[in-house]
Amino acid sequence: MITREQIPQVVGQPVHDAEGKKIGDAKHMYLDDNTGNPEWVTVKTGFFGSNETFVPTRSARLVQDHLEVPYPKEKIKGAPNVDVDSGGHLSVEEEQHLYRYYGIERTGEKGMSPDKSAAAGTAGAAGAGGAAAGAAAGRSARTGAGGEAGGMDKSAAAAGTGAGAGAMAGRTGAPERSAAGAGEGGEFLTRSEEEMHVKVERHAAGKARLHKYVEVEDVEQTVPLRHEEVTLEREPLSPADREALRTGAQISEADRYVTLHEESPVVETEVVAKERVRMRVEEQVEEKKVRGRVRKERIETDMQAPTDPLPGDEA
Repeated sequence: MITREQIPQVVGQPVHDAEGKKIGDAKHMYLDDNTGNPEWVTVKTGFFGSNETFVPTRSARLVQDHLEVPYPKEKIKGAPNVDVDSGGHLSVEEEQHLYRYYGIERTGEKGMSPDKSAAAGTAGAAGAGGAAAGAAAGRSARTGAGGEAGGMDKSAAAAGTGAGAGAMAGRTGAPERSAAGAGEGGEFLTRSEEEMHVKVERHAAGKARLHKYVEVEDVEQTVPLRHEEVTLEREPLSPADREALRTGAQISEADRYVTLHEESPVVETEVVAKERVRMRVEEQVEEKKVRGRVRKERIETDMQAPTDPLPGDEA
């Protein structure tokens, strides 16, 4: 529940529904004329905040920088459209209509104090500033703990802080209205147009894989190979050697052997690390034209003859 001390923290701040979605901004606070406690808050909804919808504050709570109410957004947007009078008050009938819509029982019907249940009708305007603001508005009701007022009508606390903002609520508690027609003597239309905003989303465009293959290639290498061969060397015998071999010399066959050697190639392979290959992701920027379609309003005027009936004047 919102207290009077929290009104400056609520008015002008965002209002979120039970799911945390923003509904709009708090515009006015409506106070109970008997207790002076906040009972209703108006929320600006719709395009450009053109609509004000009443929401009860009994179960509302202030969360950090916004007001949270226990109703879904669609429920609040579908609330009855109540056009309060210039004094910024809800009549008993209007308030009952809102109570029924939100499924709330009026406390005045059960266990009401005599001060609240005795009166009926439309109470005078009194802002958050107290009884002085009610007197400035030319009404008879007063707010505060001991004030007397009729029924459960509420007085609006306008956007602002402090007693000065409450006093203004007592005088002009009705929803904000443009003064262009009264002050400048002319009718006006607001022209709007759409603006295109392009946002960039990041998403996966593909995958890059680093894969190692095994390839086989023929390699040719020249290596020197050695081998042994036999050559004959002849040397004449000396006279002494011939004389020594003369005794027992015979003609016969004989064999002598010598082992010959040669080299042959033997191929072996060895795994040797050669280089490190790494994938590096680099971001490239390219300019791309994005086309869209926006709408805009155009305001023109056309003159009508004095005899032509204005729209809505046909009887």
